[in-house]
Amino acid sequence: MSNKSSDTLFQLIKSLDKAEKRNLKLFVKRSHSSESMKSIQLFDALDKMNDYDEKILLKKVPSVSKQQLSNTKALLYKQILGSLRSLKVYTNIDIQLREMQDYARILYNKGLYMQALKILDKLKDTAKAYNQYTYIQQALFFEKKIEALYITRSLQNRADILSGEADEVSMLLKHTNRLSNLNLQLYSWFIQHGHARNENDLKSIKLFFENNLPENAAHLTGFYEKIYYYQSYAWYAFIRLDFLMYYRYSQKWVDEFESHPGMIEAEAAMYIKGMHNLMSAHFDLMNRDKLAECITRFKNFAKSSNVQNNENNRLITYQYLYTAVINLHFLEGTFNKGLKMVPFLEEMLLQYEKYLDRHRVMVFYYKIACLYFGSGNNSKAIDYLNRIIHQKDDLRTDLQSYSRLLHLIAHYELGNYNLLEYLIKSVYRYMAKMENISKVEEAMLKFLKNSLNFNAKTIKSEFEKLLHQLKKYQGNRLESRAFAYLDVISWLESKIYGLNVQDVIRQKYLKDKGK
Repeated sequence: MSNKSSDTLFQLIKSLDKAEKRNLKLFVKRSHSSESMKSIQLFDALDKMNDYDEKILLKKVPSVSKQQLSNTKALLYKQILGSLRSLKVYTNIDIQLREMQDYARILYNKGLYMQALKILDKLKDTAKAYNQYTYIQQALFFEKKIEALYITRSLQNRADILSGEADEVSMLLKHTNRLSNLNLQLYSWFIQHGHARNENDLKSIKLFFENNLPENAAHLTGFYEKIYYYQSYAWYAFIRLDFLMYYRYSQKWVDEFESHPGMIEAEAAMYIKGMHNLMSAHFDLMNRDKLAECITRFKNFAKSSNVQNNENNRLITYQYLYTAVINLHFLEGTFNKGLKMVPFLEEMLLQYEKYLDRHRVMVFYYKIACLYFGSGNNSKAIDYLNRIIHQKDDLRTDLQSYSRLLHLIAHYELGNYNLLEYLIKSVYRYMAKMENISKVEEAMLKFLKNSLNFNAKTIKSEFEKLLHQLKKYQGNRLESRAFAYLDVISWLESKIYGLNVQDVIRQKYLKDKGK
């Protein structure tokens, strides 16, 4: 029976590239033991399998019995990690610092205290250069241990110096911890609920933010202190639909990294996330030119060794790059052009299925659905929206709500009027349960319900009335969710002028560009 998703060894092997596989065999063959030879045979068999199947595996590796399989797999897993560590030792600052810690411990165990202290000094200098203060804290703890047990230095105030360094690092880590907690909790709130739905949400998130933000946070100077401070404000603003503030703090986030180039290498994933938020902010503010500029910069960054030599960095970079490019198509009204990306997205979603979280997959499905809807292919839009609606979980209830609303509109566009009454009730119940109904959504649901009684002569004027009604809400922050998730204004205009949504948006874009 296939069990591809749950076997960790199989997943690890399938993540290896050719160079890593070659290095593994050289690494394992050094021991020349019979157990190592068995693990290589096991590796070769697993490497050739498309799906994990234990029964087939045991037939392919007769030298490993069923009773031995668990231990041999554990050995191979450990060997792979050891091989990767030796291969990637100079590509990650964390690994380099841990290696120094190991060397200091080995020297200490040999009784070579001065040499151990020398390594610890080097560790602290390197960690400080990359703002890795947790490693400095560990080094200081080890250094104090050596100094307390052995008389190693003639400097009389050594104890005071170490105590002062330890206090300074502890305070910095305390602030960083509080701000990183706040950032994570805000992000968790957004993943669970989406944007603020009402005044109660605005008040509760404001109270939570103010109660958990350190009093002196704006004056902290440490790299991570500042980054988590900017991240916290970015998420706070995004939840509250304050897109201008969201842009400002996303820009500060990226600027801080770019003023410390070494940290882009050390914390590439965090920099990539910052660029994603900055591009999202430009999209939310409809800054087409700024978004295009950021995409160009991000594409160039995607070609760097920092991305290409790290599977995780490469995966998240292309996720965010595809998202930004789709958003640019939305702003330019080039939906058909954006649809050419769909096969690549589908291939990526399939290839990296086990690495992608459900939230990210849902976002892609929704954006693909919007591309199809805007181009006039409502059937395909419904197919992708069904993938979200049928997930049946409580993740991103806002995205779930708007998927149902767009699903309803697509059926309206197809003339499936026999389904509308049922769908309207279903969408209304869901959104009411999730406390997700705004004045814009309520007006749209009411219109769609009443549309069953409209005729060809009156329908255009009814669309014009709804358009006039909804335009009044465009400046209302709490109502802006509807316009951020679904360009309902352009949809209504498309119905009035007899065009596809993408043509309406394209005309607006060209007019703004003066073409």
